[in-house]
Amino acid sequence: METAYISALAALAGTAIGGLTSFATSWTTQHAQTRAQRLAAEREKREVLFGKFLEEAAKLYTDALQNKRDDTAALMGLYGLINRIRLVSSARVIESAEVVAQSIVSAYLAPNMTLEEVRAIFVDQHVDPLRDFSEACREELQIFGRF
Repeated sequence: METAYISALAALAGTAIGGLTSFATSWTTQHAQTRAQRLAAEREKREVLFGKFLEEAAKLYTDALQNKRDDTAALMGLYGLINRIRLVSSARVIESAEVVAQSIVSAYLAPNMTLEEVRAIFVDQHVDPLRDFSEACREELQIFGRF
């Protein structure tokens, strides 16, 4: 009779271990997939936000080089994007965005530039006012495994 009990207990223990192993494997796989989906969604959200900022900043910087303005309404969209970035990004990305905004304001306050002056600055001197921001964004996005 004791051998029957031992055999039954061994069978039950084997079944329990197999069931727990199957459960642990499924849970681990599901957890990893959920985490990967969450990271991909966060990366996508930041890419869209950074892209919107770059588009708006490029548009405003171009306008600032050609026009002198006294109203600040055009800048409010940019500052709104900076504050949205502030909610989710690292200090380096935020500081870079603020530097871009400051350079846009400075360009609005400066005299208008001719096409030749713009060429001299951007082509001859290799000035890119958005480069530091985009590099900071790239570093931040590397955390999410895209690059």
